[in-house]
Amino acid sequence: MQSDIVAIDIHTHPSTEIMLAAVGKRREAMAKYFKRERPAVSFEQMAQYYAERKMMAVILNNDDETTTGLAPAPNDHLADAQRDFPDQFIAFCGIDPHKGKKAVDELRRCHDELGMRGIGELNPARQKYHANDPAFYPLWEEAQRLGMIVLFHTGMLGSGAGTPGGMGFKFKYANPLDIDEVAADFPELQIICAHPSWPWQSEVLAMARHKTNIWIDLSGWAPKYFPAELVQQANSLIPDRILFGTDWPVIDPDQWMEGFAALPFKDEVRPRILLHNAIRLLGLAPNGGAAGAVTPG
Repeated sequence: MQSDIVAIDIHTHPSTEIMLAAVGKRREAMAKYFKRERPAVSFEQMAQYYAERKMMAVILNNDDETTTGLAPAPNDHLADAQRDFPDQFIAFCGIDPHKGKKAVDELRRCHDELGMRGIGELNPARQKYHANDPAFYPLWEEAQRLGMIVLFHTGMLGSGAGTPGGMGFKFKYANPLDIDEVAADFPELQIICAHPSWPWQSEVLAMARHKTNIWIDLSGWAPKYFPAELVQQANSLIPDRILFGTDWPVIDPDQWMEGFAALPFKDEVRPRILLHNAIRLLGLAPNGGAAGAVTPG
């Protein structure tokens, strides 16, 4: 990690040709919903974009092959980007929990051979499973053993939004209370609940206050839409477990930072959200190297 980094975007979706091919028809539906096209962007271009802003980015993969039939982008693709641009990228692997032992084996490979730092983005609503189903506990157990962070999509989906039937995706799988059970049963597993989790924002705020292994990223929503309750609790009860995230390219960092600056976050809380909480969670240290094990706040 470079010493001049001012922020770590914990939630980005690379848009290389390989990554976009794995998105399939969701690409068109999401472009319509977010009113933003998603052109192809190379890892080199993305790295330059974040370097110009003195930011790092967590690049996320996903694997929903069992439910969609779409072949995922290889995890090696993101691992190569992390290797080629270590000052800008930290890679999380895509895992399909329905694949059972193969999923556990792939997680182990991503950790041991590829040097990836977490799983994400897991999207229970799109992958159609309850995270607290004991059938998936071997995966969470292995992630905990390896020290891999797990990032779950929670709440409203951009995928399928504004279409008849929502492309078949069901909100019952997106309720963060499923993840509360996982956090309770695996207390050393560091879990990020992605997005403000609407319509379950109060639930996820309570979860983060109750369990120190639960984190919330602020991606996927323009800050001007953050509820007062979220800002109030970030300023008081859980300032050490809120993370900057954009959901790039859905929201770009410039747009996000402009909205963030307009909200009444305390001066001492802002750098925690933008940088210091992620450094602690990811175990990073300035000028390279690791800062040691995560110590939740």
